Amino acid sequence: MKRLKYLLVYTLPVTVYFSFNSTGVMTFIPFIIFFGFVPLLELFLKPDASNFDKETANAEKNNPIYDWVMYLALPVQSGMLVYFLFIIQDTPFGTIEFFGRVSAMGLMCGVLGINVGHELGHRHNRIEQFIGEILLLTSLDTHFLPYHNGGHHRDVATPNDAATAKKNQIIFIFWFTSHFKSYFKAWRLEKERLKQEGKSAFSLQNRMIVYSIANIALLFCVYYFFGTHVLIAFCIAAVLGIMLLETVNYIEHYGLMRKKTEAGTYERVRHHHSWNSDHPIGRLLLFNLSRHSDHHYNGSKKYAVLKSVPQSPQMPTGYPGMMVLALFQPLWFVLMNKKLKKLQES
Repeated sequence: MKRLKYLLVYTLPVTVYFSFNSTGVMTFIPFIIFFGFVPLLELFLKPDASNFDKETANAEKNNPIYDWVMYLALPVQSGMLVYFLFIIQDTPFGTIEFFGRVSAMGLMCGVLGINVGHELGHRHNRIEQFIGEILLLTSLDTHFLPYHNGGHHRDVATPNDAATAKKNQIIFIFWFTSHFKSYFKAWRLEKERLKQEGKSAFSLQNRMIVYSIANIALLFCVYYFFGTHVLIAFCIAAVLGIMLLETVNYIEHYGLMRKKTEAGTYERVRHHHSWNSDHPIGRLLLFNLSRHSDHHYNGSKKYAVLKSVPQSPQMPTGYPGMMVLALFQPLWFVLMNKKLKKLQES
């Protein structure tokens, strides 16, 4: 039963379904729960830094239950997206119900679309990668994979990484710089990859071309079958999902920088180059994403066996609460800059 604990994330589509079938402020119930109730609850729950022992970790990393919990995201996310398109078609534009339901779908795009797509995008199995690509497509963020795997994991905690927030960088600016820089760098990475393989960048071997075609096709289908009103609603939901991703990027590496060696290269990525949280609810809702240092230390390690290590700088609360805190920039800078100073002095 402990292996099924990650099914907790599927309380999200339940709340989203409730949003789609409610009126007034209750259409915001997913946001109220996940960015109100959950952060409040985690203030009273102690972090859990326990890890599997080596023998158990070796046994658990290939347990198919953890994989099937993630695969379930594909029919759930796709089904809820189609349901959203029908629901929002009958929702008057600009009403509180419109924005509530769009925000609910946006939360789905960020948590089940992008986050699960991220995890599966690290897998070596092509079928799993394809599921991840489809999930990212539901959020119009398919360029995430080429840049994240080929750029972010290589350049993390350096000025070269679009997804690493510098000390005192304003989050509202970071949303734009991180997203668009990573988009253009994804094109460059694909061009460089194909050049090394002796292939043309102007071909269907270029994932960015395929992804662009898929994104345009999806947008056209939404417009053709549902009209402009629904297309706008879907685009807003997708943008909201991307903003949630970029907020996570912001808190994960804020102010942490790798040092340069005498050879002029950057030191190897270590566990102290990412912020972590062992708060249990945030871990379950985001498939252990908050054990981010171990993920960067070994990007192919499956989410269920990611470790908490003493060298990892710890956040004061879970990811949902830290995402909310990041929006209150003066308070964020006071708290996190103090933590950065202590890290530099230690």
